[in-house]
Amino acid sequence: MDTKPWRERVRLEEELLEQLREQMSQAAARRAEALAEGKAELGSVYKVAKDLGKSWTAVDKAIKAHKPAGTGPATTE
Repeated sequence: MDTKPWRERVRLEEELLEQLREQMSQAAARRAEALAEGKAELGSVYKVAKDLGKSWTAVDKAIKAHKPAGTGPATTE
């Protein structure tokens, strides 16, 4: 059995972790987009959360965490 040196194994695992972080980030953005579509369809975050059996705060935070820049109301007017 040919085992790779530990340094190489660590490097490979770090690369894998980075790939997984990127995939998770992309999945979270797609999920937030779908939740936002649900909000537009159903009319409120509460209704989306109820439909999915989740808390409204979790749904709201997911949408807000991945909202594209410049899509919300201006905070300084």
